[in-house]
Amino acid sequence: MKPPGEAALAHAQLGCKFEVKWTANKIDPRGAPPLVFRAETGTPHLLLLLRPTNNFIMKFVINQTWDSLPVKHEPITITFSPGDHGLLMDVSAPFFNDPAAPSGSPGQPFPGLWDYEVVESFFLNSDTENYLEVEICPHGQHLVLLLSGRGNAFQQGLPLSFQASINGDQWEGRALLPWRYFPPGVNKMNSYAIHGSGEGRTYEALYPIPRDEIVEGQKPNFHLLEYFKDFHLQWIMGDGWVQPDSDLWATAQ
Repeated sequence: MKPPGEAALAHAQLGCKFEVKWTANKIDPRGAPPLVFRAETGTPHLLLLLRPTNNFIMKFVINQTWDSLPVKHEPITITFSPGDHGLLMDVSAPFFNDPAAPSGSPGQPFPGLWDYEVVESFFLNSDTENYLEVEICPHGQHLVLLLSGRGNAFQQGLPLSFQASINGDQWEGRALLPWRYFPPGVNKMNSYAIHGSGEGRTYEALYPIPRDEIVEGQKPNFHLLEYFKDFHLQWIMGDGWVQPDSDLWATAQ
């Protein structure tokens, strides 16, 4: 396998003004053939892996709080890759064990999961303001919401294939997000993490609010869609991939 050519490099640049440097990497945790190419993008929150199947693994690092301060622990990582009839979302994170575990059963939806230790990803069509919100928890609970308009959920508690494991002070989770959960025309994304209780409650963001745009008394709000950044499923699945139609979004306003 040869390093990516100009077309793949342009694909990897994702429309952003940064350059990538490809190096061979013989370890691929997603089970692809043994040689992949690793791209350091020059940004602190994004790593690309090009698989021999010509699709991408995208790894994002949450290293700031919602208000653009550095996190005070090992950063949480979220990796997106092709799955079976959906998008795989892999999380690796410190385990704070604060708050305590939700009372619901592992593997089941849990209303109000955002009040616990959680990692969240949002996938937005910025033209329609239709978006998917996925929340996962180290204890195995999850919450999937479909929203049409800012903060306006019209479905929640959808089933999700999700497994989580805790190993000492770290946890890992893997969720398979079915294509039918994604709104048509996803073009923006943001991801978040929350942990802690009371005054120690901490809110972190992949794409936070810049410090100079925060007003006195402002609180965290993960539905500020204007701060989401460019993201297309084709960046992972390949340029020729076409998103399947979704019955769930057929009647969304």
